[in-house]
Amino acid sequence: MAYDEDLADRLRELVYGGDDVVTEKKMFGGLAFLVNGNMAIAASREGGLLVRVDPATSDTLQRTTKATPMVMRGREMDGWVRVPADAVRTKRQLTAWVTRGAGYARSLPPKR
Repeated sequence: MAYDEDLADRLRELVYGGDDVVTEKKMFGGLAFLVNGNMAIAASREGGLLVRVDPATSDTLQRTTKATPMVMRGREMDGWVRVPADAVRTKRQLTAWVTRGAGYARSLPPKR
């Protein structure tokens, strides 16, 4: 399954802007958005989003939202969560996740 093009377009509207350097890159069958070279959020090929978050907040987010751990090759990836499509239907819902992912990526040292 390919990533949701409509979701990718919605992400574009929210991610671009400001002083950050934002780039897009096809990764893991989805479309990732990198802020200052750090992956922030992606439209997943499995539907919904992959979101980079502060690892210290992962457990809380998984208890208080529909986010689940991101699993790659059978291993949970600390600092990454998967958010189902039904949890980002509205602009408000999507904006909250974009803000979280881009904010964390922005807090990291820029990559060249």
